[in-house]
Parts: sequence; C-alpha cells; structure tokens
Amino acid sequence: MTELIMLVEPAPEGGFTARALGESIFTEADTLPELREGIREAVACHFDEGQAPKIIRLHIVREEMLQP
Repeated sequence: MTELIMLVEPAPEGGFTARALGESIFTEADTLPELREGIREAVACHFDEGQAPKIIRLHIVREEMLQP
C-alpha cells in the first residue's frame, strides 16, 4: 500500500475524528494538530514495520449552512 486515506470530520461533542478508508483505523482528538499526531501513531500501530503506507492523505469534511 502506498497511500492511506483518512476521512476527518468534526465530532458532535467537539474536536475531530479520523477514520481510515479500507482499514480498521480510528482516532479522535480535540484539535487538528493533535489529530495529525494521533493519526501517525494509529497508523504506526496498525501496520507491521516497513508495511505502513508512504502517504497518509487527510480528506477533511466540513459542513456549512448558509441562509438565503
């Protein structure tokens, strides 16, 4: 695997969650910098040494509502 995609969303109770597409990896944190570090740690724990993807792509989803 050369690339892993993480879906990042705001958590309803505050902070952020990240979930890997195609792998059983999940983490959460209060801030985006903390989440990035948590993602790195979770990916390192999930894969055997030398098997981790070279790139971790964050797909950040944010919903906004506009009044007409």
